[in-house]
Amino acid sequence: MIIVIGSVTARPDSFEELRQASLDHVHRSRTEAGCISHSVQVDCEDPMRLFFFERWSDMAALKEHFGQPGSTAFIAAARRLAAASENISIYEASPAG
Repeated sequence: MIIVIGSVTARPDSFEELRQASLDHVHRSRTEAGCISHSVQVDCEDPMRLFFFERWSDMAALKEHFGQPGSTAFIAAARRLAAASENISIYEASPAG
């Protein structure tokens, strides 16, 4: 399983648009082959920061996801609307139990 985490911090004037774009991206991504889960949350310590957590069946599914036109459009929108963003972190994992 592949785990992806990342975040983006909105500007006050762009938060709602970025939040909606993030939700649209999450909902679309959940329909893709290999997506186990995909979510976005508002950070309790910084309400302008949106945190993403994703689980994918394998790296091939994640690469396919990154190549989708919707993913490319979301990344462009996030760059336009963000005050700051972190690098995406990608991990390979397996269940412990």
